[in-house]
Amino acid sequence: MDFQPTRDQRDLRAGVRELLAGRYGREALRAAVDGGSAVDRELWRELGAAGFFALRLPEAEGGVGLGLPEAVLVFEEAGRVLLPGPLVATHLAAGAVPGAAAGTAVVTAFDLGERGGPLVSYLAEADAVLGAAGLPPGEPVRSADPLTPLHRVTGGGPADVSAYREAGALLTAALQVGGALRTLELAVRYAGEREQFGQPIGAFQAVKHLCAGMLVRAEMARTAVYAAAVTAQAADAADGQAAQAEAAEVAGEIAAAKLLADEAAVRNARDCLQVHGGMGFTWEADVHLHLKRAWVRAEQWVTAAEAEEALAAELSRTATGGEAR
Repeated sequence: MDFQPTRDQRDLRAGVRELLAGRYGREALRAAVDGGSAVDRELWRELGAAGFFALRLPEAEGGVGLGLPEAVLVFEEAGRVLLPGPLVATHLAAGAVPGAAAGTAVVTAFDLGERGGPLVSYLAEADAVLGAAGLPPGEPVRSADPLTPLHRVTGGGPADVSAYREAGALLTAALQVGGALRTLELAVRYAGEREQFGQPIGAFQAVKHLCAGMLVRAEMARTAVYAAAVTAQAADAADGQAAQAEAAEVAGEIAAAKLLADEAAVRNARDCLQVHGGMGFTWEADVHLHLKRAWVRAEQWVTAAEAEEALAAELSRTATGGEAR
């Protein structure tokens, strides 16, 4: 099995990176933070026109007709630039909620906490909640991330999003991988520019070890996410008993991918902050934004505790010849 992206996949990734660089560079990010604008509707529609949300929707239904392997590449790029908004929920809602595929509607979901708690992100900016009949009432609560506003729903219970949970977890893991790779780039660049004792701080062994550890975590997480996407795509094409066995394997691989990606995003942001020293703690630096977003994403779709349980169940099933304990 070849996990290297094809030429078409590389072109897709490059196209999305170019689009986001032109429309959501650092200046746009800082303007959004300073202005408190979590969702740019114009950019949302541009993403829809580019096929971001309809990427996995069949061509017969007006989509692009690609699969999870392509989707994780696209979401990885969104994670690199800290693109805010309920990207995953709107992507999953394509074909189910009118306007989601085209980017004319913003769709959020009950994706925070174990099995979807009462917290919902971007509720005030959303046109719909995935799986819910309408927009529920909610009270704003403080969020760690300035570009991920949170509301605590006060009326009714959370909508069931179990059918979307695995895909949502994998796409969120791809966002985390993008963030982990970006903080690695920021750390390496700063280590090459900042000088102490007449030489760049990157020449010191302690800084080298930090950056090397960041690289290992990011690449391990990226490999796990890519592998889970390929496995999930193959499982969708299977049928009968093979489909049941592959579904269990997919659950385990996605759980492992989410665990590794969450760890890579959070720890890389912390190590990037360490490399930056006192500068990393300032509001003007972007490092804290990556760390705060990583904290929030780690609680979305599948938490660490849920991922550990799913992975343990899959390992138990494999060890007992296919029967989970």
